Amino acid sequence: MSKRIFEAGEMYLEALYILKQEQEDVRSVDIVNYTGKAKSSVSQALNTLKDDGFITIDDNGFLNFTPKGEKHAFKIYDRHLTLTKFFISLGVSEEQAEIDACKFEHDISEETFKAIKKHLEKHKN
Repeated sequence: MSKRIFEAGEMYLEALYILKQEQEDVRSVDIVNYTGKAKSSVSQALNTLKDDGFITIDDNGFLNFTPKGEKHAFKIYDRHLTLTKFFISLGVSEEQAEIDACKFEHDISEETFKAIKKHLEKHKN
């Protein structure tokens, strides 16, 4: 999977993770509506995620995580939440913090992420 496709894949994994928190059954159309991306782009990315063993798509079109997919989706979602909190703690507006977290969550090293998470836990208010 190329880096560009992988970043898109991570975005779709995160979207599926968030939607699964709100509703049991999620289909590709729900991902389309949530992300605002073209149906063809979502379909292609979901098929790649399926081929790479991150999700399953049943005969009714329902999307489910494999254990590997759920683990990776949680990791991305945790990075998003943590980075958003970190940026807000620096004085960044909530809206901009969300935007920047989406960009950083895919590229930040594990070492830097762990340091940020540790810093946030150490400085909880």
